[in-house]
Amino acid sequence: MLARILLMTGAVPHQYARCVIEPDLKLAAALFDALSAATRSGRGIVRDSYGAGEQAAHSIARSAAESIGLEIAVDAIGNLTMTLPGRDRAAKHIVMGSHLDSVPQGGNFDGAAGVVAGLSILSALRQAGVVPPFDLAVMAIRAEESAWFDIAYLGSAGAFGLLDPACLAIPRSDNGQSLEATLLQQGFNPQAIRERRRLLEPSQIRSYLELHIEQGPMLVERALPAAVVTGIRGCKRFRNARCVGEYGHSGALSRPDRHDAVAATVAFLHHMEQVWLQQEQAGADLVLTAGELYTDPAMHGPSKVAGETHFALDLRSLSDDTMSSVATEARAAAARTSEAYRVNIDLGATSDSPAAIMDGRLRAKLMDLLERPFEMASGAGHDAAVFARQGIPTAMVFVRNEHGSHNADEAMALDDFAVGTRTLLGLLMNFPI
Repeated sequence: MLARILLMTGAVPHQYARCVIEPDLKLAAALFDALSAATRSGRGIVRDSYGAGEQAAHSIARSAAESIGLEIAVDAIGNLTMTLPGRDRAAKHIVMGSHLDSVPQGGNFDGAAGVVAGLSILSALRQAGVVPPFDLAVMAIRAEESAWFDIAYLGSAGAFGLLDPACLAIPRSDNGQSLEATLLQQGFNPQAIRERRRLLEPSQIRSYLELHIEQGPMLVERALPAAVVTGIRGCKRFRNARCVGEYGHSGALSRPDRHDAVAATVAFLHHMEQVWLQQEQAGADLVLTAGELYTDPAMHGPSKVAGETHFALDLRSLSDDTMSSVATEARAAAARTSEAYRVNIDLGATSDSPAAIMDGRLRAKLMDLLERPFEMASGAGHDAAVFARQGIPTAMVFVRNEHGSHNADEAMALDDFAVGTRTLLGLLMNFPI
């Protein structure tokens, strides 16, 4: 246990041996206030990936780290690492962290809570005079949200050299500027992505720990302040699905003469809803969403049979096999529906993010540390998934949050944040060796 090592080496005074060190909640509150003040635009938060908002958040985190006395490093693609040096600088180190970007008009706590938690822990250890046996780092990860560049986990995947260099041509959603041009404009080096260069070495990371707000209602409904995450659902997304039929007059075409793209799309999506129900009844973990569905406003009308729709279909599960089997059924159903409705449903390729299961030993330790232990899966994606899939022992703590996430009404109480952060600190002080 870390606490025992610290005591035996004299790295922590005896009065702290029972882990009575408290996270620096005064710093945490100040950081949340500063982030809100610097990046709020209207009702919501705008911390655009590789834009002014995200950079403002990184500057705030860096300033706090410098005031604590942490070592600062920024990698080639802008990820910020803030380190409390340990006694053995060559030993594997622990990384805590999350992202600092947001969706457009998002909330103040999504992502940021994980970075603030790490800084409040390192500040507390610093104030207590703790010198850990190995480095403890907080990583503020770039561009986790795919709202600005349509790339999953840009900052963390890029840090491990996992990105396809073709992503450098992807345009930013609001201004059309390529990722490569944006990185150069911000003073970073896209060559690291082109070379698939590893900026982080998995073999040197002892563990990755992430605190994050829950982005659904489960903890609110159960009146629980925090939970341990079992795993992060993978995603298989048909991002650019379309159904092509023929436009026609709504009053002049009987059913056998129609090639109705709207009717066919609705029938297809209704079938996929039934597939979801069947999977649930069989005990499978699955969520299914059609997050976009629209006709062409330049062509549609109230007296026209629609000749084309565009839609997206998002499949998520803790089981890669479940996602694959449901995707196979989606393609078969698209073919059957196309024939029945005399249209062509083309689902296109999928963008895939495999599921990630959190480390069993770390989960057990975290459960022991919670006064009211509760485990749950994460339906949303997190940078923790990237670390876990690199073979790094990874754990996550969720903190209760009102009103969901990816909206301006996120509401995480500081008391609940304190419960989650104390749990992470307790894990550090009793870390499995």
